[in-house]
Amino acid sequence: GPGQAEMYAGLQELGVANGEDLKETLTNCTEPLKAIEQFQTENGVLLPSLQYALPFLDLHGTPRLEFHQSVFDELREKLLERVSAIALEGKVEERYKKLEDLLEKSFSLVKMPSIQPVVMCVMKHLPKVPEKKLKLVMADKDLYKACAVEVKRQIWQDNQALFGDEVSPLLKQYILEKENILFSNDISFLQNFFSPSPKTRRQGEVVQKLTQMIGKNVKLYDMVLQFLRTLFLRTRNVHYCTLRAELLMSLHDLEISEICTVDPCHKFTWCLDACIREKFVDNKRARELQGFLDGVKKGQEQVLGDLSMILCDPFAINTLALSTIRHLQDLVGQDTLPRESPDLLLLLRMLSLGQGAWDMIDSQVFKEPKL
Repeated sequence: GPGQAEMYAGLQELGVANGEDLKETLTNCTEPLKAIEQFQTENGVLLPSLQYALPFLDLHGTPRLEFHQSVFDELREKLLERVSAIALEGKVEERYKKLEDLLEKSFSLVKMPSIQPVVMCVMKHLPKVPEKKLKLVMADKDLYKACAVEVKRQIWQDNQALFGDEVSPLLKQYILEKENILFSNDISFLQNFFSPSPKTRRQGEVVQKLTQMIGKNVKLYDMVLQFLRTLFLRTRNVHYCTLRAELLMSLHDLEISEICTVDPCHKFTWCLDACIREKFVDNKRARELQGFLDGVKKGQEQVLGDLSMILCDPFAINTLALSTIRHLQDLVGQDTLPRESPDLLLLLRMLSLGQGAWDMIDSQVFKEPKL
């Protein structure tokens, strides 16, 4: 069929005989058996010692195909190991030269199931796959599917729509999982909604998949944040805020500094995460959080939009609310007025920032609401 022809077409470019060549040989010869023998000699495994071994295998009834297949599999394994090793050796500027050459040679065979893993492995180890090859992969559903995530990232970062198609079902799944708990008839589910630690929550399937899709790619991280802001605006669904914080902290757990150092919310979220874990904002952390809020510089107020989203996460709100109640109880015990407690004012300031998240992002007016 045409699929077969396409699959093996690359062999001719490399000067390797394929089925068409054999057909041609057999059509134009007088002695087919001699021609077949000739073809086998020219295109078989070229090892002198094999001349004696093959007839021996024939006596044992081992088909030639089986023999060639096992040699082939063995060689492919060795080649895959070698590709991974080449990606780590030599001077950095020359490191990928061999792999680029190998990709140039092998790419025409990318449709051959037996060779495809090698081509995919070479691409996976190239930090920059040539644009032309990426386009060919993108245009072919099966090839795109077979690609390593390292290659897909290179495709996604310049194709927001395609990346959106991949991320969208995950975001839907995330919201559904949250709502299934909240809308379930099982009261114990509801009572336990806030009990898992933040670290446990980040192990969830969606967060892990997104983390893996983003890797260390700041551009993809920014795209996901953009999707989350847009969806939060469109739906007012606060679970997108939870995911915003969980994603950042999942990258933090993996120590992906490439992203954590450029997200201006990182230190604030990290500190708040510790409070959520303890289900309480203690004095030391309160001072830290206040420092971050007071430290928002002129001209960078937009950061407040993201901070408000992180404070709008129900797990953050729950922690701030619990801490507020505890503070009020302490104040009653000390006969002190609420307005005289700087700690309480900070908690209320953060609560109102979180509650105002939607309005702030919607209006694009980035200033804290008056208490």
